[in-house]
Amino acid sequence: MDAIILGLLLLDGVQNGVIYGLLALAMVLVFAVTRVILVPIGELMMFAPLSLVWLQGGKLPGTLWLALALGALWALLERGRGRGLPLLGGVGLLLLFLLARGSPALAYLAALLLVVYLGVATYRVFFQPMREATVLALLIMAVGLHVAYQGLGLVFFGPEQFRPDPLLQGEVVVGLTWQGVLVLAFALVSAAALYLFFRRSLFGKALLAAENRLGARLCGIRPEEAGMVAFAIAGLMAALSGLLLAPLINAAYFMGFMLGLKAFVAAILGGLVSYPVAFLGAVLVGLFESFTSFYASAYKEALVFLLLVPALFYQSLRAKGVEE
Repeated sequence: MDAIILGLLLLDGVQNGVIYGLLALAMVLVFAVTRVILVPIGELMMFAPLSLVWLQGGKLPGTLWLALALGALWALLERGRGRGLPLLGGVGLLLLFLLARGSPALAYLAALLLVVYLGVATYRVFFQPMREATVLALLIMAVGLHVAYQGLGLVFFGPEQFRPDPLLQGEVVVGLTWQGVLVLAFALVSAAALYLFFRRSLFGKALLAAENRLGARLCGIRPEEAGMVAFAIAGLMAALSGLLLAPLINAAYFMGFMLGLKAFVAAILGGLVSYPVAFLGAVLVGLFESFTSFYASAYKEALVFLLLVPALFYQSLRAKGVEE
């Protein structure tokens, strides 16, 4: 270990940690509003760059048909109330994808909106009908969706790994590219924007208030709409994270699961309630992973997940004795 290796490990840890942090913030938001532990957030993250690669190759990705199918189910569930919204969104998405073939800028926009639409449709079709279910039942549904989305990812994109071109070319210093700087800047801006959104805006405060479902209803806040907004924000953060991170690592159908699990470790460090602690915990996870990969690469995944043990033990000591 010398100064150069130390610097490279710190850069790698912070770069990975901020991505885990964005996913952890999305998981905390979704759990606070809907009580759903969003296990398939890693799959949503990978769907964005994989769909982008398909569009850049002049092909329509299978995720588009998945989004349209969920949109059709969403429209059926509305039963005449706002039925045109999911259908209009699906038609607009299809037209955008048809136009995006051969257009790099539109391809990024189409991949981004696809994942946002998938996130909202996932909530409306699978989780909103279970809004009175227990946390355990919602977790089982989330795990089932993870398995289904990962399997569909294999069907849509195959087992190969892809690396789209970076938005910014070149290196700043050894081990830090301009794309990596873009990732760090995006993470910091996103964290600050989320803080201002939830602390300064009336809509953000209403979204946080939806955590208490009965109290939210008494104040005129609809938890169902809050859940859709939470899933839309989570889908947006996952898509942007995937599009920015994919040029630094290979994107494949199976890679989202490990990213999502590490984000879950960070969210647990924050007790699934604290946004700042979850983000700082994600940076800690990234640094811990970087250094353990240097000293004990064969055990790095196990050591990272070992962080869950003291975090869960601490949470169990401070948790109140209530059924929920």
